[in-house]
Amino acid sequence: MFINAGLNKFFNYMPVPKDLPENMIKLMTAFMQIGWLMPLIAVAEIVGGVLFITNKFRALGAIVIFPVMIGILLTHLLIAPSGLPIALVLFAINIWVIIENRKKYLPMINEQTKLY
Repeated sequence: MFINAGLNKFFNYMPVPKDLPENMIKLMTAFMQIGWLMPLIAVAEIVGGVLFITNKFRALGAIVIFPVMIGILLTHLLIAPSGLPIALVLFAINIWVIIENRKKYLPMINEQTKLY
């Protein structure tokens, strides 16, 4: 889903739903006015999605996708609640992968605590 969403930000091949809430249209318009924001999110979605589907780099992919997932979750909580169920499922999967791979993150955390 993330790879597809990222590619769509570059190629605009999925039609925009006609029943989008007005607040969602305002939000997306604001995002597009910040010229670098949507390409940055798209790259994070594509790279994170590719890493996520590979077994070796899944832990890294989950971390790359996490900030994007927080934005998606907050958007659906505050602006477009109709998408909340799928956002919660994707968030739960992301958290599950992060928890499952927590040992891979420990060296990064342990190195930081040694510096202080």
